[in-house]
Amino acid sequence: MFKINNISPTQPYKIFIKYVDKASFSGQSCIDAMSISSFNNELMEVDSRFVNLKYINGDEWIFFTNYNSPKAIAFECHNQISALFYWDKINLQIRIKAKISKCSGELSNAHFDGRAPEKNAIAISSKQSQPIESYEKVISNYHIAMENIQMLKKRPSNWGGFSFIPYYFEFWEGHKSRINKREIYEYTNNKWKKYYLQP
Repeated sequence: MFKINNISPTQPYKIFIKYVDKASFSGQSCIDAMSISSFNNELMEVDSRFVNLKYINGDEWIFFTNYNSPKAIAFECHNQISALFYWDKINLQIRIKAKISKCSGELSNAHFDGRAPEKNAIAISSKQSQPIESYEKVISNYHIAMENIQMLKKRPSNWGGFSFIPYYFEFWEGHKSRINKREIYEYTNNKWKKYYLQP
């Protein structure tokens, strides 16, 4: 589950927290899993993948990854993303549009220092999304990293956090009748504008 620190008091954040509580009470698993879609304007490709939300600090949403991964490269050349949550226990999806940037080294260091050694070994040993001859080699690289205690204590420079600040929320509530509720919050002219979309 992600950590919340001094979350924005604005309406879309209040609604988000309301649904988090409702999903948790309903036994939803993997509440922190969100699909991030990015655009690489050099390859002219859109790509999506699930990541784990770790923090909401104020209005910043933070997750961690390899800075040499395809998604990180896409963020560098096109800093607009979309994020998507779907919680089946309450038939709700939350669509977010945002601008993304790297977190500070200090925040990334603090998060790395608080992680289990096993997770850090994966971050250190894996050249994320690069081809490798076998899965056995992945396991071997992991065990080599686990044996190097000093290495596990230092965050590699190619691993760290990304932070995105939403400017658009859609709270989609599904209904058996298909009269789905779509509540929108869009940040324009320094304030949140609320409206609804037809199903």
